[in-house]
Amino acid sequence: MVSAVPVGAAPADSLGSPPTGASGRTGPDDAKVDYHQWRSAEFLAGSAEGTAWTPGGLTIGHPAGTITHTEPGLGTTRAYDYARWTSPRHTQGFDASQLIASWNAETPAGAWLQVEMRGRTDKGADTAWYVMGRWASGDGDIQRTSVAGQSDATGEIDVDTFQAAQGVALRAYELRVTLYRAQGTTASPTLSALGAMTSAVPDRFTVPPSRSGGAWGVELPVPRYSQDVHAGQYPQYDGGGEAWCSPTSTEMVVEYWGRTPTAAQLSWVDPSYADPSVDQAARNTYDYSYQGAGNWPFNAAYAASYGLAAHITRLRSLTELEHYVRLGVPVVTSQSFRADELDGAGYGTSGHLMVVVGFTPTGDVIANDPASATDAQVRHVYKRTQFENIWLRTKRYRADGSVGDGSGGVVYLIAPRGYPLPS
Repeated sequence: MVSAVPVGAAPADSLGSPPTGASGRTGPDDAKVDYHQWRSAEFLAGSAEGTAWTPGGLTIGHPAGTITHTEPGLGTTRAYDYARWTSPRHTQGFDASQLIASWNAETPAGAWLQVEMRGRTDKGADTAWYVMGRWASGDGDIQRTSVAGQSDATGEIDVDTFQAAQGVALRAYELRVTLYRAQGTTASPTLSALGAMTSAVPDRFTVPPSRSGGAWGVELPVPRYSQDVHAGQYPQYDGGGEAWCSPTSTEMVVEYWGRTPTAAQLSWVDPSYADPSVDQAARNTYDYSYQGAGNWPFNAAYAASYGLAAHITRLRSLTELEHYVRLGVPVVTSQSFRADELDGAGYGTSGHLMVVVGFTPTGDVIANDPASATDAQVRHVYKRTQFENIWLRTKRYRADGSVGDGSGGVVYLIAPRGYPLPS
């Protein structure tokens, strides 16, 4: 998970990553990536404590218990019934250094959920149960949040990412979700998908170029939204639009698939503001602990709240990414770079999201870059080798010569449920 502030200016409900080793390039430096999820009847496996399986997903059946939860930011204390489901242990087949969870759920008023993970290390030890997020689609019952201060000898949570400790590898994991509903009500969260991406990406400052994946000359008609036109709006959500690259990118893809907030959902937005759906996305992806709208799983969960399937994973090359574009799926990518590393951007960033919508006939990247002055200026063409490098690398040199982190190929994959995707 990276900052969203520019500096210096297989069906779709599984949405699987390509198999390990199916990269557009070959060689010993290939990243290892696995995305695995549970959905539909797969929830019948694992361990259920009060959950009920329905065709729509997991809900609260007979509650396993009741808790009293205080929400300091809202000044409320409320009793909640809860039920819990724990996944079978998943072994990804390689030693991983990171894990990022994703979930798709509906949370009516009075309902919310918490997602946790527990890993099994290469030493045979179990990690603690780490909270990966507390989430609701609205902010009237809880303030959705990551949980800071989680670490032990096996690893730690960096906002939305489990990072294994030095000398420790993650060999397998379990996920656990707890569903909550206000006591005395029947409205339950419905969890339609729960999964995680594990990865082992070698440290690298550069990556070799990839070959064509068949999407050269393809451009998808994705709506264009600028984050900059929202500068100064609702600063309580990550300082305002100048930091909203992640929700702006997510909203572009949500609306590409024909899903939009209702007039009632947008009624809180100042009617003089352009593109109010971007304000809505920023508010409903905001992480009250991290104090930003760039929490990766929160953005996927927000997209899924419109009936889409969405998750976070990594891809290993533009070749792989092209397979999605060729099938009509735009891809949100995360990258960081100096101003001199991406011609035509006009800025540098410690972390930024944009949407890859296509490729020129010669293979350069066509991106809807929300860090643009107006909606009309959002479309950019970036050199293929430059873009691929700033997106896939894990290490980078800052302008002062110090070393910073890169995303290592992180993407948001968002599509309608049942949409055919690369397997």
